Amino acid sequence: MTTGRFTLPSESNFAEKTKELADLWGADAIRNSDGTQLDDAVRALGKKIYSAYFPTRAHNEWITLHMDETPQVYLLTQRELAETDTVTIDLMSGFFAEQLTPNYDADPARYWEVVDRTTGAVVDPANWTVDAAAHTVTVTGATPMHEYTVSFLAYIIWDPVEMYNHLTNDWGDKEHEIPFDIYHPATRKFVFDTFEQWLKDNPDTDVVRFTTFFYQFTLIFDPKHREKIVDWFGCSCTVSPAALDDFEQQYGYRLRPEDFVDEGCYNSAWRVPRKAQRDWIDFLSGFVRENVKKLADMSHAAGKEAMMFLGDQWIGTEPYKDGFSDLGLDAVVGSIGDGTTTRMIADIKGVRYTEGRFLPYFFPDTFYEGNDPSIEAWDNWRKARRAILRSPIARMGYGGYLSLAAKFPKFVDAVTHIADEFRDIHERTGGEAAEGELNVAILNSWGRMRSWMAYTVAHALPNKQTYSYYGILESLSGMRVNVRFVSFDDVIEHGVDDDIDVIITGGPVDTAYSGGDIWAKDPRLAETLRAWVRGGGALVGVGEPSSQWFQGRFFQLADVLGVDEERFQTLSVDKYFPPVTPDHFITADVPVDPAAREAWESAGYRIPLSGCGGGQGKASLGGIDFGEAIANTFPVNENVTLLRADGGEVQLAVNEYGAGRGVYVSGLSYSAANARLLERILFYASHHEDRYAAYSSTNPECEVARFPKSGWYCVINNTDRPQSTDVTLPNGAREHFDLDASAIAWRRI
Repeated sequence: MTTGRFTLPSESNFAEKTKELADLWGADAIRNSDGTQLDDAVRALGKKIYSAYFPTRAHNEWITLHMDETPQVYLLTQRELAETDTVTIDLMSGFFAEQLTPNYDADPARYWEVVDRTTGAVVDPANWTVDAAAHTVTVTGATPMHEYTVSFLAYIIWDPVEMYNHLTNDWGDKEHEIPFDIYHPATRKFVFDTFEQWLKDNPDTDVVRFTTFFYQFTLIFDPKHREKIVDWFGCSCTVSPAALDDFEQQYGYRLRPEDFVDEGCYNSAWRVPRKAQRDWIDFLSGFVRENVKKLADMSHAAGKEAMMFLGDQWIGTEPYKDGFSDLGLDAVVGSIGDGTTTRMIADIKGVRYTEGRFLPYFFPDTFYEGNDPSIEAWDNWRKARRAILRSPIARMGYGGYLSLAAKFPKFVDAVTHIADEFRDIHERTGGEAAEGELNVAILNSWGRMRSWMAYTVAHALPNKQTYSYYGILESLSGMRVNVRFVSFDDVIEHGVDDDIDVIITGGPVDTAYSGGDIWAKDPRLAETLRAWVRGGGALVGVGEPSSQWFQGRFFQLADVLGVDEERFQTLSVDKYFPPVTPDHFITADVPVDPAAREAWESAGYRIPLSGCGGGQGKASLGGIDFGEAIANTFPVNENVTLLRADGGEVQLAVNEYGAGRGVYVSGLSYSAANARLLERILFYASHHEDRYAAYSSTNPECEVARFPKSGWYCVINNTDRPQSTDVTLPNGAREHFDLDASAIAWRRI
């Protein structure tokens, strides 16, 4: 058993068991969770003390006297159909009245907006009136059979995270915590005065764990207490009349309510970012960071570390935005949901260390009689471990209520093993990251500012529309490659970095990840990427890469990728499919059922296929999960190498392009098999097939990480079942490994 690098949550009246588990798990630090306090007996255990601190909540005695200084959000009402020339719109229909209430204090005629959604026209304020008692807006002079909405300011009167914890843990009649907005000078002074006093009152706190700072990501609930709008990157809950007026003064133009409600899209990170959205992020970040710096400085002056939780009220901090290192924070801690979120935390620069909070939370929705929380603990660890080997975090821990976790011995044993293994990785490698064989860049509208945050809606919760893309990041998070994020603007302004081996780009059409109309607006983007690939570069396109209908093509880089998508504009033009290539370097590890292969061959799938809408195969070769299908893709010529074209549509293809290569893949949800497929794609696309074998694993469920400085390599089993694999060494020899469930094995290089 080892000790250190572990933060244990505790609570009042639980000192004896806290000591027992701290010893068992090797904890060197103890923290309190939301709604709990550490009593003197716990503080006396001699561990480093983390204290959760909420700068903008948990002081109802102040904010109840200043209810016009709570945070605000622009909300969009439901669309209301005008059947006559008058229509009345219910402001709060679909919203949770315990969380939100309309702001009638600021002049609605100045700060609200009524829009005819059938035409997009803004309705003159002279033609609508507000009934504050009924929470309605009535529009006169409306056009019958047109739909109307109201974009209105609302006060947030229940902190969304405390609300979530309150409802999840059934806190009953516990007083709702009201958030407050430091943009208002009086509340800002209260926040800093309160923190100054708190520092004096908590001399034994070693680390101030800010949870987080000032503005909650967009998290809006409906009357049934369900999440209605959730965007982990959303800046909707950051507005106030004062801030809007200051923005106008600084930037020279006034933001509309529409710039926030965004036709009901609420500026999702999937939307192609617009100038107003980017400017608001910059404006907000400047204000937030200035005040975060003050909190960090105050913490240091009191002899304490300042730690930021990457979650809750993290909006405005943007850890990958230039200038983050100037805040003076000592550490960032974040929730570990998978490999992608692990890298999101681990890759942050400008702090002394990073810490991961592993799952599951010690909450009653997981820790209940009959459930086995150890299953989630092991699953979470396996996902995180492969990423930690590539980009180490310095510390680990858990959150929630320790009294719940202590009731589950199997879970306690799992954490004991995980904690020891985490420390062992550090001790063997000295915190060194595993060696990467290739340099891979992810290209999208956001670039570095949203490193490891692409294709995300909620933290580590991919959904039906996103998982085919999110799988790319999850695969890369533990792969033997070095990953960076670049933007379309970076490529236009600076070209492609000399050391990049492969660029991956793509996403659904008209999103931040495929680029939207930038392909039609600025030809320099396509020019630069074409020249780079022709010179020997490698481009991997996913889903609908470079998509924008322009000049008779949908994929603007179809010539590079060898694939385009029929948008029902060229149905009269035949598309001829070359024979599919079943055996290739990229698909060498794909298991194909022999019966399926025989059926595919006997059905004549190898002959050229044609048709105005694409060839229709009689059988599918299969073997690969591409996620959500991309319909009507076709090869742009017969020189393209098709690796999968099931159903007469292209799922996987490679294309020689000058001295370089393009690869098209329709989607790639995460699995061990798909991670292996992507790895082979990257090595093939970059003409580095000869470097693939060394330190590769014959079993895709097992991965190899190499640490040349410390002289180790390890093999990990990413499943809950025993696995066997052979590892190919640089001299061509193979070493065999039999690994228990979730095991890791170390060997000297």
